[in-house]
Formats: sequence, structure tokens, C-alpha cells
Amino acid sequence: MKILRQVLGIDVALKELVVSLARLREDLVQEVYASKTFANNQKGFISLVSWVNKLADPGHRVQFVMEATGVYHEALAYFLSERSYDLSIVLPNKISNYFRTLDVKTINDFTSAEAIARFGLERKLDLWKKPDATLKKLKQLCRERDQIVGERTLVKNQLHAELSEAEPNSSSVLRLKKRIQFLNIQEKEVRQEIETIARSNNQLSKTIDTITTIPGVGLLTAATVLAETNGFELIRNKRQLASYAGLDIREKQSGTSVKGKATISKRGNRYLRKAMYLPALAAKRTDPRFKSVFIRIVEKHGIKMKAVVAIQRKLLEMIYTIFKTETPYQKDYQNDPKKEKQLT
Repeated sequence: MKILRQVLGIDVALKELVVSLARLREDLVQEVYASKTFANNQKGFISLVSWVNKLADPGHRVQFVMEATGVYHEALAYFLSERSYDLSIVLPNKISNYFRTLDVKTINDFTSAEAIARFGLERKLDLWKKPDATLKKLKQLCRERDQIVGERTLVKNQLHAELSEAEPNSSSVLRLKKRIQFLNIQEKEVRQEIETIARSNNQLSKTIDTITTIPGVGLLTAATVLAETNGFELIRNKRQLASYAGLDIREKQSGTSVKGKATISKRGNRYLRKAMYLPALAAKRTDPRFKSVFIRIVEKHGIKMKAVVAIQRKLLEMIYTIFKTETPYQKDYQNDPKKEKQLT
């Protein structure tokens, strides 16, 4: 029977790739006809491609489909892209939402790979392109800085604990202070490198200047958001962006009664969430618009963190809107229905 499409679904982990090869026949029946596990390294990639070429119908190109899983998928993505294979990378929330529509009793790597393959058969997916080199480097540097800042906070807490003892160990205190000084130097070096790279590209520099007109949003925040989303490459609307960052609201509900509290999913990119936290605190202090949002939510729910999260989400969505419209921040920008309609 004639084959209409062929898709390889790939479930990516740190050390292995679990794959399922599927095809769509002309009677519109989906058929998953082969599955296998390969190592997540160059040798495994070569074996994977050889296995696919051996089993797939040579008359149709195979579309490789995988989730954007941290950094574990990147080596395979570059390998396939450099060899001109058709590759699509999908946001994890899309696959998880699709998975829930399937009648799957067992959840494991093989059923996940099969779900990805079926998703690829049913949807018209954009082909993946290698990330912009500048944004990729910014992403690496922003994540390095995040790790340095996290380590510095840990050492500062250790120093505070040591100094709080009845008889602090002077040599321990000295070493902790030296580590903090060293981390301060590293953080400053990375921050300066981020700024140099961001300003070396005229278009990127202009985009960052436009984004940083938003209250509380500085160069580091703008660079992090652009780098983590690859210039919003996979983002099609604000709701999708909130989901990608894990700032979307999840609520357990049965009938007319709510069984659980509404919370953010936290199933997205943690670097995006972290990047928006301090800007949200600054925005609620300095901008009347965000201050009123904060007060309204606190008065309604009595939970300050819920209000901060709401501002995080609004700021992130605002960055996306300003990026798309190339228009500096205006306090009443959301009152323009034409612009908003284009982005939702």
C-alpha cells in the first residue's frame, strides 16, 4: 500500500535515544513498525541513521521528530542538520498534551517515542534550523553566569552560618571569603562578555534596547530570554511561551468543584522563570501598572508569591509582544487590540 509520510519519533535521554519508526498509509492508518535504542553519542547517531535507511521506504524522506529536552538533544540535532535530514524539534508541553489524548496504559521511553512519532505523522511541523551562533553563545554564557551566582549564594550562606557560630573557625572564614571574591571576579567577567557579544551585533543590540524599555528588564534579562528561546524561534503565541517557561496555570478540577489549588506547572524552562523573578520584583516597585497588579492579586488571594509569579508571566509575555512588534514599552500598549490579536 502507498506510503504518504514517514516519521522517526525520538525520546532523548542523557545516555540513550529510544526511537520509533512510523508511517502513514494512503488509507490514513498509522503504523509504528520498528523501535530500537541507540547510544546518545556520535557512534550511536551513525548507527541510528543506518538503521533508519535500512528500514524506511526509500521513496519518501523520513522526518526526524524530537522534544527540546534541555541540552541532551542538541548533539543529535546538529548531526542530523549537518547531513541535511528533515528534523523538527517540538516543545515538550505539546508532546505531553498530545500524549494525554492517547489511550496509553503504560508510560515508558518506548511509548513516549511512539507518541512523538504519531504526533509527527498528524501535524505539519516546521523544520528545525541551527540556532543563531550569537544567541547560542549568549545562552551558554547566561547559563554559566547563573551557575556562578548560584554557587556564590551557597558560599555566602556557608559564611553566614560559620560566622553565626559561637567560635567561628578563622581559617574557614578566610577560605570562604576568598571563594566569594573569586566568584565575584568570574561573574563580572562573564557579565562583561555577555554585554560585549550582545552589543557586537547591531540588530541584536537594537532589539535588546527595545526590550529593556520594559520596567525592571535589563540587558541580562533580555539576553537570557532571547537566548533561551533562540529569538522565539519555536514560539507562536503568548500562551505557548508561558507554557514553555513553566509559568502556565495548572488546576485540578472535577465537575464544578475544584479539587486542588491552581499553581504554575514548573514543567518548562527554569532559566526563563529565574530570569523573570528579579525583574518582577523591580517592576512591582517602580511601575504603577505592575504595582496595582501586585496589590490586586494579594488582596484577592493573600499570597504575595502568586502576585509575583503573575508579574513574571506578564513581563515575559510583554517581552514577546515588544519583540514581535518592535515597539518600545508603553504603559497602555495592551489597549491596542490590533497588536494583541496578532500575537494570541
